[in-house]
Amino acid sequence: MSAAQADFSWPVRIYWEDTDAAGIVYYANYMKFMERARTEWLRARGMEQTALRKEHGLIFVVVDLEAHYRKPARYDDLLQVTCRVVESTRTSLTFTQEIFRDRAGGELLLAGRVRVACLDAERFRPRPLPSAVLQEN
Repeated sequence: MSAAQADFSWPVRIYWEDTDAAGIVYYANYMKFMERARTEWLRARGMEQTALRKEHGLIFVVVDLEAHYRKPARYDDLLQVTCRVVESTRTSLTFTQEIFRDRAGGELLLAGRVRVACLDAERFRPRPLPSAVLQEN
């Protein structure tokens, strides 16, 4: 993995269903947005999670998550959710993830760190990461 690997960015539009009674994004929904960005990051590398499970018996699970909320997102905001691999082991990846209003590098709403483990889909035991996961595009 290259230390200078570029951030991957995925857009998310905020809908009413994402907000709480105060009209701001409910805190747990940010985790969904981060998950979507990681899933799309994987797709950008030519891998679908359903195929990894079906063809290789692999799944990814979150084992550690840290989130620092800076500012709230509101209805109809367009967000950019970034992810960057900052550490990898034989069986896990650690991402830094940021959520910005409007564009990557814009107003920072959330900064986080997520570690995912690669597991055997049946036994839930650690399995080596597929080599293609860390290849540069």
